[in-house]
Parts: sequence; structure tokens; C-alpha cells
Amino acid sequence: MLRVHFTAEDLFNVTFAAEPLPLVELALALVAWQRTDEPAVFGRWRGGVTRELPGRARPLLDLLRPDGDNPQFVEPYAATLEEGLAAVRDAGPRLTPGELRRVAARAPGPASWLRALWGQDREAWDVLDGALRAAHETVLAPHWPRIRQSFRADVAWRTRLLATHGIKACLASTHPRSGWSGTAFEVGLPPDYEVRLGGRGLVLMPSVFWTGRPLLAGRPDGSHVLMYPALTPLPLAAPGPAGGALDALLGRTRAAVLQLLVERRTTSEVARDLAISLPSVSEHTRTLRAAGLITTERDGKAVLHSATGLGVDLLRSGA
Repeated sequence: MLRVHFTAEDLFNVTFAAEPLPLVELALALVAWQRTDEPAVFGRWRGGVTRELPGRARPLLDLLRPDGDNPQFVEPYAATLEEGLAAVRDAGPRLTPGELRRVAARAPGPASWLRALWGQDREAWDVLDGALRAAHETVLAPHWPRIRQSFRADVAWRTRLLATHGIKACLASTHPRSGWSGTAFEVGLPPDYEVRLGGRGLVLMPSVFWTGRPLLAGRPDGSHVLMYPALTPLPLAAPGPAGGALDALLGRTRAAVLQLLVERRTTSEVARDLAISLPSVSEHTRTLRAAGLITTERDGKAVLHSATGLGVDLLRSGA
């Protein structure tokens, strides 16, 4: 279970990241590519990455594993690619033998390259630099406008949710297994990780690639960042300008699903009315349910969905 303890000061010191960070999103993109969840949303995108990812980017797979619990030095909180690459280089002398053992135990390939990296071998660091550049050029750069659009829409909505319904509703909407126990935010999934913010607050950062439980990471200044799945993952973010704020937040199809569910409908009815597959409807309703925008209940064999008050408010406001 993830458990984050808030003090009273922390509850008043929750902020949002200003922009997506290139190497953080790149790391999460490569993690998402290796995962197998949400196939209806990410399946086609994963196939494209498999075809397009150049061989010189493959060493990154020794560092970035599907669970997202990866060495932080390769995903620095830097605003640009060049700043991030410099931060990665600067982190080299601070890497510890314990980190090497942990990374090598998780890596699918031989540990010789990793040992060279930890040993400050210049050629190994050049390989890492080239791998990051190649992966960024292929996986991230072509889609950066869509990534920023989805990021900003998510932050705008959750900022309004925070102002209207408070921090508990805002954080509880980040994952279907999340909730609160007193002043502790909890997500009931492994691995176990517990932290006390101690008055330093929390920065919230949506990711268009991450699909698992929220990830908590420490920063050099002692504060923490909570990364969580954006409401609209990259494969559902429409190219070009969004048709409206609601489309930017949810994606056109997911926004249409929510609009249909102002009146209660079954999964099959939604699939029929929008001409999409049943698995796609299930993926969309799961995300809308996790965000507190719809509820789902069974009536015999039928699965019925309907918009919540929060979902109706969102539709009326146009996001």
C-alpha cells in the first residue's frame, strides 16, 4: 500500500507542476510501452513504438522497468531535454553500489554495461546519452503538443476540483483504489511505501503515459512529487486543437461517453450509440469512474453506468 501522511501545513501546500517534464515523461513512456495493461487504449500505440524505437535506445530498458520503480537519476525534474541530459550526467558520481545491485537485479540484459555506467566509463555514459536522445526523438518529440495539451487540461480540471471539493476529492480521483484514512492518503496496491511529508507539501504531476497506481518520488529539496495517470492518456489525446475544454480534458470519445451517461446506459448501449468496441467502453468508464465522474452498478447481467453530480457539473461547466 502507498501511504502518504499529511500534516495540517501539508494540506494547505499542495501544488501542481507547471509543465510536463521531458525526461520524466520519456521514462514513463518507455515503462508504459513494456506494460500490458489497458490494451484497448495503449495497444496500437505500443505496436507503433515497437516498430519505431531505434536499437540505440534499447539500453534504456536495462534501467526502466514496467513497474515504474526506477532509478531517479535517469528521469530528472528538468524543464528541457538538454537540461535533463546535463542533470543525468551530473548524477553519475553520486550513484551508489547499492543502486547498481538493485538495478542490475531488475535488468533483463547483462550487467556489464550497467557496471561500466556506475564505474563512470565515458563510453557507457555516451551510450546512455545517445539512448535518451534517440528515444526522445522517436517516442516523445512528435507528440509533445498533445502531451502538453492533455497535461494542462488535467491540471486545470483538478485545480478546479481542489477549489470546489477540497484536497481529499482531488487526490481520491487519481486512482480507483485510492482513499483517505484520517490525514493519510492511501492507495491499496503493492508495493508498500510510506512517507511523512513533514510540512514540505506535495507537487501533483499528471502523466499521459503512466497507467499504474500513483508514484511518489522525493526531490533534492526534501519535498515530494506524486505522479498519477492523466485523465486523457496520449493515445486518446486528439491531434490538433481540441474541440473544447472538455475534449481537451477527456478526449473526444471519453467526453462523448460522459455526455451519454447523463442518462443511465449499459455498456452495450454506449458501444452501440458511439460505434466503439465493448473493451473501449470498459476502458473509458473505468477511468471516468476512477475520477468520480460516473458510477457503475449491476442489474442482473447488465452493467449500468450513469454520471455522478460531479460529472454533470463538469459537463455543465464545459470543463
